[in-house]
Amino acid sequence: MQFTIHQLEEWKDVVIQIIPNLHHNILLLRGNLGAGKTTFTQYLLKEFGSDDEISSPTYSIVNEYDTLKGKVYHFDLYRLKNVTEAYDFGIEEYLDNGFLSIIEWPEIYMDELEGYDFHEMTIENTESGREIEFN
Repeated sequence: MQFTIHQLEEWKDVVIQIIPNLHHNILLLRGNLGAGKTTFTQYLLKEFGSDDEISSPTYSIVNEYDTLKGKVYHFDLYRLKNVTEAYDFGIEEYLDNGFLSIIEWPEIYMDELEGYDFHEMTIENTESGREIEFN
């Protein structure tokens, strides 16, 4: 699925179209700094009925949210130096126990995801907005 958005409010339309196509409990988010990965996550979790304050897990590495569907874990692996650090905070347990795990900057953990089914979403900034691809 591909989308082009020009305003923040359009994220809601993207989320509404993606939700019926979320068949796996892991969603990888790719995009440069400021592309909108956390903004997308905010719209997604609000649509899932979360009343939590949704923020970037840049420094905490993982944020946990309650939704009407169950626990959602939001990861930011940007600051990890190696995959051992992911194991140290227990990433496998999160992935196995959440309704949904959203992983920003998943590159360092890609080899370990081989046994999992997951979706990928790429967000690219353009001059006029954002180009989004969801698989």
